Amino acid sequence: MKALHKILALATGISFLFSACTKNFEEVNTDPNRIEAISPGTLLNPILYEVSSFNMRQADGITFNLMQVMLPFPSSTGGIHRYDITENTGNSTWNTYFRWMKNIKEMHEAAVNAQDPNYQAIAMTLNAWVTSNLTDCFGDIPYSEALKGNEQLFYPVFDKQSTIYPKLISDLDSANKLFNSSRTMLYGTEILFANNVSRWKKFCNSLQLRLLLRLSKRTELDVYTKIRAILNNSAQYPVFTSNAEAAVLNLSGITPLMSPWGRPIDFTTFRAAGKFFLDSLNAMNDPRRAKFCSQAKSLTSPFPNIGYAGIPHGYAGNESQFTYTPSNLLVALVTAPMIVPLFPYSEVEFIRAEAEWKAGNNTGAKTAYEKAVKAAMEQWTVTMPADYFTNTFAAYNGTLERILLQKYYSQVFVDYQQWFEYRRTGFPILPVAAGMLNNGVMPSRFMYPISVKVSNPDKYNEAVTGMGGDNINVKVWWEK
Repeated sequence: MKALHKILALATGISFLFSACTKNFEEVNTDPNRIEAISPGTLLNPILYEVSSFNMRQADGITFNLMQVMLPFPSSTGGIHRYDITENTGNSTWNTYFRWMKNIKEMHEAAVNAQDPNYQAIAMTLNAWVTSNLTDCFGDIPYSEALKGNEQLFYPVFDKQSTIYPKLISDLDSANKLFNSSRTMLYGTEILFANNVSRWKKFCNSLQLRLLLRLSKRTELDVYTKIRAILNNSAQYPVFTSNAEAAVLNLSGITPLMSPWGRPIDFTTFRAAGKFFLDSLNAMNDPRRAKFCSQAKSLTSPFPNIGYAGIPHGYAGNESQFTYTPSNLLVALVTAPMIVPLFPYSEVEFIRAEAEWKAGNNTGAKTAYEKAVKAAMEQWTVTMPADYFTNTFAAYNGTLERILLQKYYSQVFVDYQQWFEYRRTGFPILPVAAGMLNNGVMPSRFMYPISVKVSNPDKYNEAVTGMGGDNINVKVWWEK
């Protein structure tokens, strides 16, 4: 019995010892220098810089080629400017957007956990910005089941664009209500809007205008009524009202705010400005020519400047047919200090002009059109001549085509927006050259990456069947 008592006493002592050793174990062994939960604001600047830098490079590599702004030169065969779109063309868009959508999702979750409505609203705004671009490039995409690998969901369904767009617009409407200007943003200084909640709210509502307008061909939705409701209610739905408020990154050239081009000279190497891009600016005697492009030169000694002249996209034959060295876009455009436009203020005024045109209010359309053109020039520090609108090629003429031509110039470097707007409206009217592929028809989308077909074949096949195929001429939902 005494032996039993000794054993029990020993066990109790050992138990007490382990209890003492493990008491407050987590507190004692917590590294005070390690962050246990990520702050939502720490993700914001990397998302803004990386996504906007990628978008600007895609504007150069994809949009400029499709929309006749700039092209590789010499280039006697192939190339995106000839609508030579391969299975791999959209790979970087797919991979990059999904990667940063994951970061945006983490930012939103962190904001919810921190009970911070402003960062929740910002994450919802950023998600709508990136997701809308992704679905506009491909059509149906994984969305409701995407980014859930930690939940063992590795084969997400492809949501229809017709369900994605209403969700994004609803999210933006909800985000607008979440923003709280009286609450300070705590997580450092943002590279966009400098912690100004009111400007974030204006970005949110301006973006909702863009997404609503994208659906203008879906006549059953009556999006113009919603657009006008936003534009006519600045108290509830404030939008950008000046260039000073717009979503434009200013890159100083000081780390980390470096140019998206590691070597800016690569931007102009073996390149030429597009003939259509410069011909229209020439017709309007537009002062942006000197901001965007160099002058062409004669090939005859002493090689004088001959004005602004580009090369036609999709040209057939070799380069010997051209008797001049063409204009080129200026390297200064991508050399810091520089700007990266995400959502220019001018876009809001162009949307207003289209809404007024649609309503038959030519006076309102003209006023918005002229404000938009002026803002588009001033964004690039170009002064609009006082007599600019006396030029019949620049003056508002009561047509959507005229509005969209100027909107095209306002969207230089704004990701894929020129391409999206062309697919929505057919404007501006672009010339078709003999060397173009795809029967000279503007591509409507990227093909899904090969990796998607291999890794998620069942859901991929369901999506392709529903869309009517996986090729560059399949129109996405809002384009039909």
